[in-house]
Amino acid sequence: MVRYDLRHLGDNFYDRMLELIDTGVNIGEVGIFLFEVGDFECIQKSADTIRDSGHDLMNSLKFNEVDWTIVMKKVSDEIKEERLIEIAKAKKEAEERAVEEARMEAEKEAKRAEKEASKDAEEAEEVQKDESSEEEKVK
Repeated sequence: MVRYDLRHLGDNFYDRMLELIDTGVNIGEVGIFLFEVGDFECIQKSADTIRDSGHDLMNSLKFNEVDWTIVMKKVSDEIKEERLIEIAKAKKEAEERAVEEARMEAEKEAKRAEKEASKDAEEAEEVQKDESSEEEKVK
């Protein structure tokens, strides 16, 4: 197990953390990274960085009032590559789903607009019929 203090880097610790994982943490070894929480965005981003790099995120917890720790385990290059492929595949599927959902929503909106236009046309036709019948009554 190795521990690294990245508090001095502020919110710019992600690249250094990945560098330390690559060079300072052995495969199967646990790495603990201590960083300072400026805003809470860096907490999620640090977890995402570990996940996106293909390693195991074991824990992410508050260390004290201003510091946070993230605990990870380095995996082999083969496992990392498999995970990165799975992540890319999942992202692609999510993008395809989003495109399909947007297409379906656009179709629904077009149908709603068509119904509304049809309804407006029917109402205009009714008004015109009413006006025509009133004109005939006047004659």
